[in-house]
Amino acid sequence: MVSLLKGLNQILFMFIKLRAQGLAHSVLLKVNCNCSAAYSFILIPFSFFSFQYKFRDLTVEELKNVNMFFPHFRYSVDTYVFKDSSQKDLLNFTGTVPVMYQGNTYNIPIRLWILDSHPFAPPICFLKPTANMGISVGKHVDAQGRIYLPYLHNWSHPKSVIVGLIKEMIAKFQEELPLYSLPSSDEARQVDLLAYIAKITEGVSDINSKNWVNHEHKTVNKITVVGGGELGIACTLAISAKGIADRLVLLDLSEETKGGVMDLDIFSLPNVEISKDLSASAHSKVVIFTVNSLGSSQSYLDVVQSNVDMFRALVPALGHYSQHGVLLVASQPVEIMTYVTWKLSAFPVNRVIGIGCNLDSQRLQYIITNVLKAQTSGKQVWVIGEQGEDKVPTWGGQEEIMSPNSQVQLSNRAMELLRVKGQRSWSVGLSVADLVDSIVNDKKKVHSVSILAKGYYDINSEVFLSLPCIIGTSGVSEVIQSTVREDTVTEKLQSSASSIHGLQQQLKL
Repeated sequence: MVSLLKGLNQILFMFIKLRAQGLAHSVLLKVNCNCSAAYSFILIPFSFFSFQYKFRDLTVEELKNVNMFFPHFRYSVDTYVFKDSSQKDLLNFTGTVPVMYQGNTYNIPIRLWILDSHPFAPPICFLKPTANMGISVGKHVDAQGRIYLPYLHNWSHPKSVIVGLIKEMIAKFQEELPLYSLPSSDEARQVDLLAYIAKITEGVSDINSKNWVNHEHKTVNKITVVGGGELGIACTLAISAKGIADRLVLLDLSEETKGGVMDLDIFSLPNVEISKDLSASAHSKVVIFTVNSLGSSQSYLDVVQSNVDMFRALVPALGHYSQHGVLLVASQPVEIMTYVTWKLSAFPVNRVIGIGCNLDSQRLQYIITNVLKAQTSGKQVWVIGEQGEDKVPTWGGQEEIMSPNSQVQLSNRAMELLRVKGQRSWSVGLSVADLVDSIVNDKKKVHSVSILAKGYYDINSEVFLSLPCIIGTSGVSEVIQSTVREDTVTEKLQSSASSIHGLQQQLKL
């Protein structure tokens, strides 16, 4: 193997010179791999060995191992189109894997793309159906044939290898066959579908404009709740009671068997699925984070860092499974964890929302109208800023029906009544269901939720605070700004932003 790698380095130098002359693309390299007593050959284009592959020697060793177990795979270098429309020439290989299903053996065609950071990043896996095959969209396969597996999510060099990945793929396909035979009448449509899939891999920017992309999921309101604690169960029950979701997934990530989740499993609810597999969340319109670290850390910073560490393992994968959804954060501290979710997911900022002061705002409006019987002539009041003791009320509307002093007095009386109300799990669950309803049904309703506050109230740092926003299918579509700028409100929000930003700077993302 040492001599092989030495030879490859020499060939690489030659390839770079050939490439400069435009001659390298037609040259193939034969890599000699000792497989038992016989010799087999992998045909790999020279461009695979170009400088774009950071860990060339490790990748060659990996391919040698793959070839020992699956010698029929065919290798090539092709252009991969990423979600952001960027392109890269990547090594990939195609072939079939044998799957035993209901007593019959099926050869399932697959295609694996090897990223240039391999083996520290997992391959990107697709089915490669023929014209007479249809894709069975399920827990591990999407409408474009993209394959999602726990092995990919948990990929970690050196314990994770392509051979192990393919073995898990075979095992999962034996549980749920990913392809089916099409009747002859559907083959023409399938040819069109395959022609489109051939042009994409993970997707291009206008993927949603195609009528048949994600066809299986267009009319399904799927919601995922992450966390099987009291808050997660409360959110699940509240969303189920409102009848918002066609499918509701509760991801129970704990190792313990606790009463709430177990009871939900025993006394099953319509359309509710309990799972520990992150891929069960695929194609959710809203993913709700309720998990919190219950570690024995002494300092507040340590507790928050424990939550960040947990989110680091969850957010990228869940965002990957629901790339067009809204991420709704209920974990505490909500402002910081919403910021962490935004950073880890790389989602547009309008699709990462914290529950913020929505519950307090709804309660305050109710207290003013129904308890204090105040006549506000439709003028709305919201609680904004940082969830907790530093939250502040602010009034909306153009008309000055009430004097500023009257507004302050009324707000103070209402806030005193509000402070005696706790935030129990079931109350927060109802508030979360209210937000989910506005998102899924595109209600364009105003909620006070945690959003990126930079640029509002003279805040210059990347922090999340609650501000009144119009919420719909795409998340936040507009921020409602008060027509009256109160110095005390601005000072409070800037003070909160400063303390939150200071804590964020100490976190390890």
